[in-house]
Amino acid sequence: MSDTTTTSPESLPNNFTSRAALIDHLRALNPHLADEPVGETLQGGRAAAQDRLAAVDAIAYGRSRNFLDGAVTCLSPYIRHGIVTLNEVRNLALEQGAPKQVEKFVQELAWRDFWQRIYAQTPDALWHDIETYKTGWQADDYADSLPDDIAAAQTPSAAMNHFITQLRETGYLHNHARMYLAAYIVHWRRVKWQAGARFFLHYLLDGDPASNNLSFQWVASTFANKPYYFNLENLQKFAAPDTPVAAADNQDFDASYDALYLRLFPHAPEAD
Repeated sequence: MSDTTTTSPESLPNNFTSRAALIDHLRALNPHLADEPVGETLQGGRAAAQDRLAAVDAIAYGRSRNFLDGAVTCLSPYIRHGIVTLNEVRNLALEQGAPKQVEKFVQELAWRDFWQRIYAQTPDALWHDIETYKTGWQADDYADSLPDDIAAAQTPSAAMNHFITQLRETGYLHNHARMYLAAYIVHWRRVKWQAGARFFLHYLLDGDPASNNLSFQWVASTFANKPYYFNLENLQKFAAPDTPVAAADNQDFDASYDALYLRLFPHAPEAD
């Protein structure tokens, strides 16, 4: 008989004097994660979620959602963990304006619901290519593991390092920044989307495997008719004031879309 003891959920404490005390307790339970940074900006619980809901401006979201300092809600962790529901958020948006005014906001909720339905119907799709890559590269041409410089935020791109650091330190990343970073991992570094998806899920407080993995497949083109990629002009247009987007610090992206396409996907049919 094993002398290993386990702790039942009922015996775990559920009240702490401070957030720091909670973090210390969790680190003691997970010593292998003791050196990982812990985001300090997001508070859990229904009361905090209600505060976030009260601050939602669905109309402003539609106008500015692609900008990294736009009127996003940061509700995704609360949705992910069931503290608020998609219906609750949708109904709130519909109270703020006509359907056309809040269309973009509701569409993003619909995407989350869509990913969940795909997962429910085809659970294997979460970690396997749904389709072949549309990049001209074969799956075997992509690396299986995330490069160390990406994990450590020491890539040649200052903007990507900024996003990686934000992800690691806060557990959150604006959706457009997620797309930029996912595209960089898959297309510039030619790493399998699965490695990038695992990296994101390790840190994201809203780490929903369906939304995360299927979005990665959309970027990679294994669940889309073309790959998603970007150039420096696009990055500079939507960057937040603190995003380092100088050309000298992000040379990999400083080209036209046509030039980047030929560089990244030289074997794709459109590039021939």
